[in-house]
Amino acid sequence: MGYLDNLIINTDNYKHCHYPLYPPGTEYVSSYIESRGGAFPVTMFVGLQAFIREYLMRPITLEDIDEAEFVVREQGMHFNRDNWLGILNDYDGFLPVEIEAVPEGTVLPTRNVLVQLINTDPKYFWVTSFFETALLRAVWYPTTIGTVSWLSKQVIREALARTSDHPELLRFMLHDYGARGVSSQQSAALGGLAHLVNFDQSDTVPGILAAKHFYNAGKVSNSGPNSEHAGFCAWGRDNEAAAMRNMLDTFAPEGCALLLTDTYDHENAVKNIIGKELKEQIQNFPGLVGVRPDSGDPVQVTADTTEWLMDAFGYEVNSKGFKVLPPFVRVVQGDGVTFSSLREIFMEMERRGFSAENAVFGMGGGLLQHFNRDTLNFGQKASAVCVNGEWRDIAKAPTGAAFKASKKGRLALKYENGTYVTVPKGSIPESENVLKPVFRNGKLLKKWDFTELIANSEREVPESFYLDVVGPMRSLPAPVAVSA
Repeated sequence: MGYLDNLIINTDNYKHCHYPLYPPGTEYVSSYIESRGGAFPVTMFVGLQAFIREYLMRPITLEDIDEAEFVVREQGMHFNRDNWLGILNDYDGFLPVEIEAVPEGTVLPTRNVLVQLINTDPKYFWVTSFFETALLRAVWYPTTIGTVSWLSKQVIREALARTSDHPELLRFMLHDYGARGVSSQQSAALGGLAHLVNFDQSDTVPGILAAKHFYNAGKVSNSGPNSEHAGFCAWGRDNEAAAMRNMLDTFAPEGCALLLTDTYDHENAVKNIIGKELKEQIQNFPGLVGVRPDSGDPVQVTADTTEWLMDAFGYEVNSKGFKVLPPFVRVVQGDGVTFSSLREIFMEMERRGFSAENAVFGMGGGLLQHFNRDTLNFGQKASAVCVNGEWRDIAKAPTGAAFKASKKGRLALKYENGTYVTVPKGSIPESENVLKPVFRNGKLLKKWDFTELIANSEREVPESFYLDVVGPMRSLPAPVAVSA
């Protein structure tokens, strides 16, 4: 979609009429981006580098200016050609702006500054706010998805800690199936790479490619042979077992086969086809057989399927008193899994005495699409201006929406006592400021590697960052001891 790459029109039309609305003598405008609170108490910041590399390191051309003038004037909106010719001639088409940001992958409480930007040339004071539309969109979406994924990871971590002897399974427990459930391939790329900061599982190819292209990622995900209804239906209802047997035979060399079980009758498929007719072949399969229901109540169907498989294949009891399927078979639940239902699934598994490791999960639209800018109330606001050499702190304080009150002044981010707090710039030594310059006048000042994002996301944080999410799991009664 190259016709959308022109930064001058990658904005709201009305942005073109804003530059003369500042006070005479305005030289600098400083603005910032934050989550103003919302559904979650924290954010996992990610995605800015992708935007910078895709848009801000591509210079504006004379052809871009011509196109923008035609489009903007056609809409009846004011357009100042001299502003853009100045950027073209003075800065070779690169925006004269400096951007500071939190290290990507960092998890921190909401209502803290994540990004701060300021123009570097008084002649172009208006540029700071001009590309707000594109910049805010580039930050809020991957950060929101990354946050959902990170909090889901804390739910899984809690479930494993309570019921499993294998915490090392954590990064393999949640698969991204969201490519078909999002609004665009670009969303799949940005949301998909955000998820990969937390987990090593994905079928969302745009996300894998984005992690490699923008963050120098190596091998970031795993997948395996899966089935779909088209292939199984083609065999006919009377040959459902043959369809499954064919898949087991075909992918035995791969060591993985995920069998759909709801093509017709899920319970029959699990109990009679998998648990009886194909039982010996599954027991001797050289790897993992996944049993994948794709309909029904995800809470009940995950636990029921686990129970039926234990009836057929047996189980062991781990050191925490929970039942575990043999290592060659697991439930793969990828339908109806959302941030909310994931916790309920684990709670139901625990109530029945099943270890969390009996199932692995996939999220689709529930991971990449069920959220919007208001989920975490993202906003970009100007907080300081310099007029005729004098700095002024500015902020909005609407009476009708207190959460929209903005911060004032140039900002810094301080890390102390295991958490973060936004403070006035200059109140702490710059060496202690968590915000780091990442872009200036067309140059990338810091290039984050994907391994750094992962390391930042896995840094130890206070329990308060996720306690509201895992709290209901801790209200469950202690497990009743069972024997193998």
